Amino acid sequence: MLPGREPNGRAAAASGLSRLLGTRTAWTPVGDGEFFCPGCGGDRNYQRLTGQRRFSLLGVPVLPRGATGPVVECAACRRHFGTDVLDHPTTTRFSAMLRDAVHTVALAVLAAGGTCSRAALETAVTAVRAAGFDDCTEDQLASLVDDLAADTGRFTGEPCAAGLAIELHEALDPLAPHLAAAGRESILLQGARIALADGPYTPAERDALATVGAALTICSDDVTRLLTAARTPS
Repeated sequence: MLPGREPNGRAAAASGLSRLLGTRTAWTPVGDGEFFCPGCGGDRNYQRLTGQRRFSLLGVPVLPRGATGPVVECAACRRHFGTDVLDHPTTTRFSAMLRDAVHTVALAVLAAGGTCSRAALETAVTAVRAAGFDDCTEDQLASLVDDLAADTGRFTGEPCAAGLAIELHEALDPLAPHLAAAGRESILLQGARIALADGPYTPAERDALATVGAALTICSDDVTRLLTAARTPS
């Protein structure tokens, strides 16, 4: 026997056996929707699939081996992913979450300021428009702050009330896991610039910004650092 002949023979035998025996999975669609496909790198349609594994003989399924899945199949690239990919928001949904977060932070800081000064309103409108509310105006924000004070039964300028803190967490908690540290800090700094537009931080503004930082999972030391940095002219 020539050297190396036996291993090659074993490989050929194994290859032949794999063609005779194997495992096949029959997939059944159980749902669909739109998701952010990590394979394509964009929003795509998907099917949610459950599978039934079977031993196969000559390519024909013969014996059940149990269930598998569920998985998510991209309609474009056909790759399969774990269902945890559905936790990642689509690009459209992420943009809406970010827009709402900036809007909520702006309202919270304006409400904490005690008075909606023209400078603070101008800074807030710039931030909110940049986030996606193109038609936002100063009058709209001022009216919303008044409505917020009436709904919560509190006066602007007081420490962040429980209702306002809940609104901040509702807007920021779902967004924070999908933002890099720089993105979370940027939202806090936008709020800080609104607060500083009409003078130094008030205690109520600091309290509101601390709530923003906590909702964005920024530690208290970093919140202090960022609020100090925001006061330093660039």
